[in-house]
Amino acid sequence: MTKKKFISPKIDYAFKKIFGSDQSEDILISFLNAIVYNGESVISSLTIVNPYNPGQVETLKDSYLDIRAVLNSGEIVLIEMQVARVAAFHKRVTYNLCKAYANQLASGDYYLEITPVIAVTITDFILFTESPKCIHHFVLKDKESSSEYPEHELQLIFVELPRFVKKLPELKTLAEKWIYFMTQAQDLDEIPESLAEVTAIEKALTIANQANLTPAEAEEVSRRAMQLHDEIGRIKYATEEASKEARAEGRQEGRQEGRITEARALVLRLLNQRFPDKTAELNPLVEGLSLSAIEELTESIFELNNWENLLTLLAEIDQ
Repeated sequence: MTKKKFISPKIDYAFKKIFGSDQSEDILISFLNAIVYNGESVISSLTIVNPYNPGQVETLKDSYLDIRAVLNSGEIVLIEMQVARVAAFHKRVTYNLCKAYANQLASGDYYLEITPVIAVTITDFILFTESPKCIHHFVLKDKESSSEYPEHELQLIFVELPRFVKKLPELKTLAEKWIYFMTQAQDLDEIPESLAEVTAIEKALTIANQANLTPAEAEEVSRRAMQLHDEIGRIKYATEEASKEARAEGRQEGRQEGRITEARALVLRLLNQRFPDKTAELNPLVEGLSLSAIEELTESIFELNNWENLLTLLAEIDQ
């Protein structure tokens, strides 16, 4: 039997292809029923608002990737995969949730036309250190009695992948099988029987099979997997060296400043790639950044939606 090689669903490009393609409706239904509704078949149909298509391969490298879907009930679901911790992450998730809720209402519309919004955020790092749970489901509650708000208008759901430690024979629930897929797909060399029992997961693994990728898609997956690690690694090296020299006694200040200058130059180069029409405005913004500010900006650089997001982040860092 020829061994298969699967791409990791944690790579943003692969995540979009698996869960956000035109043929991914049944995959996303199964995944959301598992994560949002504890495996119950609440969602019968949905529409993916911003589907991935192969023609986007050349432009995805400069895009912020998430998935938006409208359920048969009318509810809006935002799904995001986040590999690296970024500055103001909690604020960004809450902002996106509230923005999606508020933007439903145009001038002259009635409040009754607003539908609930659910944000499902999958992280490859620990957010909630006080709880050992893998899935966290937040709704509005009374502070004293913990009674829930009558209408579940806003829901925040987080899936912390590092919390999941179950092995294949231990998988019981649909949610456990999906999270196992998220964390272990790239290490499989065939589709396990227990996962194949779930038609949607079998289909997701088929999409994730590298043999089914076009050459352009395979190259893009490889490039995106390496890009974030390489670029952040280089900037972190520069900032760490600067920090060491700042702490070491008897070191010349010029060497530390040289490291900071190098880190600024790397950040500026990446930002110029993201915003090629803003070169003149970027130089003064980056020129005065401190070492700590460079470190914060580095963690967020690949997650910036647009120029306004960058200005907001820099303002937060500068406070």
